[in-house]
Amino acid sequence: MLAILYQDQTLVAINKPHGLLVHRSPIAGDVHEFAVQLLRDQLAQKVFPVHRLDRKTSGVLLFALDDATNRAMQMQFAEGKVQKNYLAIVRGYTEDTFEIDYALRRDDERGNGPLQEAFTRGRTLSRTEIPIPLGKRTSSRYSLVELTPTTGRMHQLRKHMAHIFHPIIGDRPHGCNKQNRLFKDMFDMNSMLLHAHGLRFTHPGKNQELAVTGSVSDEFRRMLVELKLKNGPSEY
Repeated sequence: MLAILYQDQTLVAINKPHGLLVHRSPIAGDVHEFAVQLLRDQLAQKVFPVHRLDRKTSGVLLFALDDATNRAMQMQFAEGKVQKNYLAIVRGYTEDTFEIDYALRRDDERGNGPLQEAFTRGRTLSRTEIPIPLGKRTSSRYSLVELTPTTGRMHQLRKHMAHIFHPIIGDRPHGCNKQNRLFKDMFDMNSMLLHAHGLRFTHPGKNQELAVTGSVSDEFRRMLVELKLKNGPSEY
């Protein structure tokens, strides 16, 4: 069953696992289970996904339970009124705080869609250096970062972190293949280490601020421990 983080008469939020598609997609014709279908069956009622998460991204995914709430929440997302926070483990040492203002090309079948403005804020939560050589380096450095996108472009965080040369570990095709192979070989890790940690928005029915947070996956948590990026037993 899907882990429910919040539920009332009009909204429900789940902690989507890595690898689960939100809904049916022509690019994944071999997949037969989707978050929409699973949650509909679990609640025995129709559900409306008001935003999207990549298949490889885990974390907080919000659904409306009626048309009016769906429209209201989609409007908040479209107008940038929803605060989104992500956690990611990336290659290298990131700055304490950083901003990425870099337009992204909208994905289409030919890969040449129009450019769209895209902006991400970030801050570093923890850094580590482990004695595993890679290439010419005798050790490997990583950072745990919190990312806050103010726009919602497709694969925005993945592309933005690659743009500043701190790709997200496990990301394909935007990440670093050498790092991804290292994590597969050393840690038997084949996930993408990007997690939608929280949403903050105005509840359309109650007109009150609502914050929903979802803990990271077991695999993400295992990597925090393996890399010594975790400062406490219950963090994240």
